[in-house]
Amino acid sequence: MKGLHLSHIAPAGRRITLSMALTLGIVLSPVGGRSALAQQSAAGKARVMHFDIAQQPLGAALQAFSRRTGMQVVYTTQIETGVVSPGVRGEYEATIALGHLLSGTGVAFRLTGANSITLAPATAPITLRPVRVGGAMMRQPVDEVPHAEQITVIGTPPRFLAYASHAGTKTDTPLIEIPQTVSVVTRGQLDARNVQTLSDAVSYSPGVRTNVYGFSPRQDQFIIRGFDVTSYGEFRDGLRQPVAGSLLSFRTEPYGLDALSVINGPASAIYGTSGIGGLVDMVSKRPTSQRINEVQFQVGNYSRYQGDFDFGGTLPSDKRFTYRLTGVFRDSNTQMPAVRDNRIYVAPAFTFRPDDKTRLTVLTAFQKDRTGGTMFNYQTNEGVLTNIRYADPKWNTFDSTTYRLGYELEHRFTDFFAVQQNFRYAHGNGNAKYLYLTGLSDDGTSATRRAGQVREQLNSVGLDNQAKFDVRSGPVAHKILFGVDYLFTDYRTSYADGAAPSLDLVSQNYGKQAISQPSVYSIAHSGQTQAGVYLQDQIRYNRWLLTLSGRHDWVSTNSGNYYSHTSQKQNDQAFSGRVGLTYMSAIGLAPYASYSTVFNPTIGQTKEGTPFRPITGNQYEVGMKYQTPDKKVLLTGAAFDIHQNHGLTTDPSDATGTYQIQRGKIRSRGFEVSATGDLGAGFSFNASYTYLDMVEQSGDASVVGKIPSGIPRNVANGWIDHTFQSGPLRGLGTGFGIRYIGSSYRGDSNATGKNKSQFLMDAALRYRFEAISSQLKGLQFAVNLNNLANRQIITCQSDFCYQNMHRSVIGSIRYNW
Repeated sequence: MKGLHLSHIAPAGRRITLSMALTLGIVLSPVGGRSALAQQSAAGKARVMHFDIAQQPLGAALQAFSRRTGMQVVYTTQIETGVVSPGVRGEYEATIALGHLLSGTGVAFRLTGANSITLAPATAPITLRPVRVGGAMMRQPVDEVPHAEQITVIGTPPRFLAYASHAGTKTDTPLIEIPQTVSVVTRGQLDARNVQTLSDAVSYSPGVRTNVYGFSPRQDQFIIRGFDVTSYGEFRDGLRQPVAGSLLSFRTEPYGLDALSVINGPASAIYGTSGIGGLVDMVSKRPTSQRINEVQFQVGNYSRYQGDFDFGGTLPSDKRFTYRLTGVFRDSNTQMPAVRDNRIYVAPAFTFRPDDKTRLTVLTAFQKDRTGGTMFNYQTNEGVLTNIRYADPKWNTFDSTTYRLGYELEHRFTDFFAVQQNFRYAHGNGNAKYLYLTGLSDDGTSATRRAGQVREQLNSVGLDNQAKFDVRSGPVAHKILFGVDYLFTDYRTSYADGAAPSLDLVSQNYGKQAISQPSVYSIAHSGQTQAGVYLQDQIRYNRWLLTLSGRHDWVSTNSGNYYSHTSQKQNDQAFSGRVGLTYMSAIGLAPYASYSTVFNPTIGQTKEGTPFRPITGNQYEVGMKYQTPDKKVLLTGAAFDIHQNHGLTTDPSDATGTYQIQRGKIRSRGFEVSATGDLGAGFSFNASYTYLDMVEQSGDASVVGKIPSGIPRNVANGWIDHTFQSGPLRGLGTGFGIRYIGSSYRGDSNATGKNKSQFLMDAALRYRFEAISSQLKGLQFAVNLNNLANRQIITCQSDFCYQNMHRSVIGSIRYNW
């Protein structure tokens, strides 16, 4: 029978709730009888064992649990569809470990025998007809199981809350135990908001500021705690995504992600080169043992058409192999004429598990994007942004092609020792063509223009070797991580510039004049090799948790220009560290304090050819986290003080927006509060508020003591989501979000005025048609709207101004089977 998954099956029995398992460690039948733990004890199964199950799709996590314990598990395939388990690591009894494994997933379990378990949605108890099985290890195909009932759950809400994250410590650690602000954007959140870009994905996360550079489909751009992390703060599957010094980047397709984690503040102690304000680690969709069949079609304003597919499962010929194939095809215009937003994304992946101790996962992706080389408007010398656009269809494209090939190899030798190796090769090509205006005629009827072109190539190799130990010395437990990593990046770029015909402002003759190929004036190259050794120890004593991390990096950077026959070589090395102390109180409160440093050697050079110096800095952070006893809500609050030296920012003297310069010393001080929860009855939410006090402490005299441009003091947001689970509206889901971005200065001198505050609204509406008929199971229709009121506000940074993103409306039809 389809729809029912069986690891093994046993007669139906007593039901257990997740909260009872986590708080009491014992399981009672709702109708009386002896406890499930007593059942296990009677069978000799109530013993403590070591678990090391990573965050992953729920189906794969349950299979790992079954292999580790030998227990039989039965559940419907619908339970695991799109659900990510936080994983579990440590010494637990089987039922307690399963409680952690299911935390935040909305799934409960019950013991149906001394060695068997049945899963069900926590909000919708299930009933299975008894199935008699001869023997403990039944291999009967699901379709041949007699008398088994298929279970239908209508209106299951998206899940917003994650229990743990791998990103904060490179180990699977509960969020409440990490001495730093870490927020997780789950697949449920991505689906509820139908996220289209990485910037959209993190726009509801604490400490994050998006829309800094307005409408800009060329790159994913955002800041954390006041610092731009676009260049050095994007990681994928634990390895840093390579960056270039100009326009080329590895843009993220959100449909290809299972989840992503946002770390606020420095993480150099374990990651090496990364943003001082924080980083984002994205988790690619992984192969799963359970069958996945999903297709989706989207249509939106600006003639947007997109098709998605996601397939996965086990190879019929060999159950040790699982696969995943995800893809996106998009053809779209944008709010700016002559600026496209086209994409082809294909990501094959497979996993090989020769035994329960070894796993090899191969992750690949190919992506081809076409958008505009520029999407700016002409700005007068007085700082007024006009309606005269740069983009001309004759010379305004940015074509980029990127691909990556990597693997994750894990092997557990014993219950207390495991090794892991992550590897990735990445390649990118970019070709940007753009026009820019240099002035207006005296009579205002024409504009002089020039043509530019940037060609880029980027190659990168990343390798991270890890050894993990779980040891205990009396009452003290240690979770030790030792790592050696390596990152090589080679970047080459050529710049061209030349005259272009003037634009007739009366006839608006865009696209009607030939544009000559501009002349190349610079061919630059940069290469960087980084090797790092790091050690981390998470020390637990009673309710205290001490996190110690230390790392030493050696970096060699070579840069030069083939045209000017110049070259530079720079060698840097530094130690970075983190120390954090957390107290896990009995009532769920977890106060913490931490100190961390950052070392960030940069690749690239200024417009004049001067190589960038390494970025350095430190952070103090104190905070409090609280998780409710039922694990449905997580509250966090943190105060921080960051100091940075030599940070990168846009070169205000560059009209093309392709070059950067380095600042002096900046201090960022403030606090954040956030809340995320899955409340039951179909309600989920997340909300946050950030206050930021940022100031330039050294550098050019015109900016010392000033607030950096584009940085608001106040940012707040919140999203609430509800799915009706009964009554006449069963199957209907709604979502509504508010984003507030406070006012900020237009220029770093604070003398050219302020950006207006922004109050943006987003909304979602969806419907699952299985509420009408079981034959329509898996069919869903949705409409998502961003910037609902179509607020069109100009945003300026470094005295360069941008249009914001106008209203977007996307309708989608999704089918799972």
